[in-house]
Amino acid sequence: MNNVFDNVIKKIGDIHNKSFSQKNTEPIINELNKKFNFKDFIIQNNLNNKIPLIIWIRSNDIIKFIKFFLEIKNPYNMLYDMHGIDERLHFNKFNLMKKMDFSLFYHLISINRNSDIIIKIPLKEKFLNINTITNFFKNANWYEREIWEMFGINFINHPSLSHILLPKNWDNGYPLRKDFPSRATESIPYLLTKKKYKKDIKSTKFNPEDYNLPIKNKLNDYMYLNLGPNHPSVHGAFRIILQLSGEEIIQCIPDIGYHHRGAEKIAERQTWHTYIPYTDRIEYLGGCINEMPYILAIEKLANIIITDRIKVIRVMLSELFRINSHLLCLSTFMQDLGIMTPIFLVFTDRQKIYDIIEAITGARMHPAWFRIGGLAQDLPNGWDILVKKLLNWLPKRLNIYKKVALQNSILISRSKNIAFYNQKEAISWGITGTGLRATGLNLDVRKWRPYSGYENFDFDIPIGHNISDCYSRILLKFEEIWQSLRIIKQCLNYMPEGQYKVDHPLTTPPPRERMLNHIETLIHHFIQVSWGPLIPADESFQMIEATKGINSYYLISDGSTMSYRTRIRTPSFPHLQQIPSVIQGSLISDLITYLGSIDFVMSDVDR
Repeated sequence: MNNVFDNVIKKIGDIHNKSFSQKNTEPIINELNKKFNFKDFIIQNNLNNKIPLIIWIRSNDIIKFIKFFLEIKNPYNMLYDMHGIDERLHFNKFNLMKKMDFSLFYHLISINRNSDIIIKIPLKEKFLNINTITNFFKNANWYEREIWEMFGINFINHPSLSHILLPKNWDNGYPLRKDFPSRATESIPYLLTKKKYKKDIKSTKFNPEDYNLPIKNKLNDYMYLNLGPNHPSVHGAFRIILQLSGEEIIQCIPDIGYHHRGAEKIAERQTWHTYIPYTDRIEYLGGCINEMPYILAIEKLANIIITDRIKVIRVMLSELFRINSHLLCLSTFMQDLGIMTPIFLVFTDRQKIYDIIEAITGARMHPAWFRIGGLAQDLPNGWDILVKKLLNWLPKRLNIYKKVALQNSILISRSKNIAFYNQKEAISWGITGTGLRATGLNLDVRKWRPYSGYENFDFDIPIGHNISDCYSRILLKFEEIWQSLRIIKQCLNYMPEGQYKVDHPLTTPPPRERMLNHIETLIHHFIQVSWGPLIPADESFQMIEATKGINSYYLISDGSTMSYRTRIRTPSFPHLQQIPSVIQGSLISDLITYLGSIDFVMSDVDR
């Protein structure tokens, strides 16, 4: 297992790890060099800062390095993401690790440093075993289960290594391996026989003994309740198994995967351009917001610099979708607590926003409107009139919702001090968005790591006070709508002039007016759309502040028309993993309130 690493380390010396030091990563590199021998890690070159600092280590050393990053001053205290890569067909992989078959990556964030580091581990196909890190990061549990079922990498001493996104009785291979077909036409036709049907039904049944849960004790006969996967209060195809004593929740087990569509696998078969519509549907309420990290990551790979006009238009569309998503969250939360009227009013407001989006993009929920190097079209005539009407309309409605619902004593009593957790717990679970900011931590990517020109806008980040509870999380959503309106107003008043698409050979497709007047551009258009642009071989990473928290894309290009590996990190995945630790000991009614305050959609969880 360590042969890949050991064979490489013989070829390099201490000078290697010093030679790749960059200004923003020098402190942690110096700390690594003081703690470890130069033979313990290798730094991957990243001269253009397209990805965070990457270090390669031996699989046997993972615990040692995790402890180091957690114990240093200003530790890397959040496991932001974790996943695997099938390297067997990767022609342009890290040139010092040519003989590896698979690799694991651990993406850690230091909140205090505002710094990331990615730990990568090379693995051989015959030695796919590594120690679990669930003792150090609470949210590692689900990530390791997903890697196990998608790649077949075994995590030693994992507390419950079992299927999470795939059916419990899945035995058809490892979907994210390169030898697994990415299209149904490449597979044997599926036949649902009676035997298979019985087996599938049996696999969905819950048996408390499988989870070491008692049926009764000296004082109680426990009741087990299936909440979902088809129940209006679980906000999607989501199942929660509850162990109850009366109405008190003794234990709960979230069960996801009912909405899994293999979005990361699909990215390996679509061209860079034709995958854009899929990004809208990862978190289907976010629309253009979900296109942003994917497009920005590709533009990093292609070294495309966009104009200020493109940046501002992208920001305006993103904030319109943010308002629409937050309005739905607020209204459904109120509905879950028994307040019926606001949801009917809110849908009127959301339709007005969709009217603006439709006028600009031609679509409503899923425009697929951002393009590599720009936008599908320029702003149409009259867009500003529609935006002005919204800016006059919505504030009045928000004041109604605040007075009628958010200041309602019943709603406050049902949600305040319910399902609460502190900042340390939030970070340990990988919580982002309002769930984290409600603990008092001012962490919004738009300010923390500005992208698409957000650094040029004047807006505030609403934060809470020490404890995140249901009421504070919802209140922050409400306050963020006001800030989004501020941003949209600035877009309206200071919209730059310029082109809506940059003149770059890798933009897709080229501007239509040029395509219709120049035969060379027409040919270029045909090739780029039907075949797709050849994006340079490299890696890139981009995170953004999405509607539910931090969303990001980690892209690996092999110099082809398609992505070699697309890793989509969504906020809702860790958010649902946290549920048992927060809700145990509460009532069923508190769970319903808690679920509404998380603000999740299952497509964002399962992908």
